[in-house]
Amino acid sequence: MNHFRRLSDSVMASPQISLDDVDAAQVEGVTLIICNRPDDEDPDQPSSSSIRQAAIEKGINYLWIPITGGQFSEAQVSQMADALSAAEGKVLAYCRSGTRSTLLWALAEASKGGDPDHLARQANMAGYDLSPVRQSMELLAAERG
Repeated sequence: MNHFRRLSDSVMASPQISLDDVDAAQVEGVTLIICNRPDDEDPDQPSSSSIRQAAIEKGINYLWIPITGGQFSEAQVSQMADALSAAEGKVLAYCRSGTRSTLLWALAEASKGGDPDHLARQANMAGYDLSPVRQSMELLAAERG
């Protein structure tokens, strides 16, 4: 059973996925999987390359934007924003708990002019708290506004 949590109509976040979850993602209509977890963060996690290979075999695009230490660079936010904008279908982003993926999604959406209050509500409904990046979201949204 997967643990995909809907952040928007087209984006879901998840704790670490397995190879079987790639099959579930395909059934859900996912066309892009984004890994926000560095390899070897946990000795039991599947490698990014193994998830990538499974995704490619299912016709799903794959992108690796590893986040370490809870720090989000401007380049990572931009890469996520570009990936979300270019995706033709649903996106599944994952990390250890789904939190880093959700925070990066929110920063990317704010950088495109997304309303921080709306993003916070969406994340909250999925069980995630955006307060660690709320100030950054406000600044990014203000730059676009």
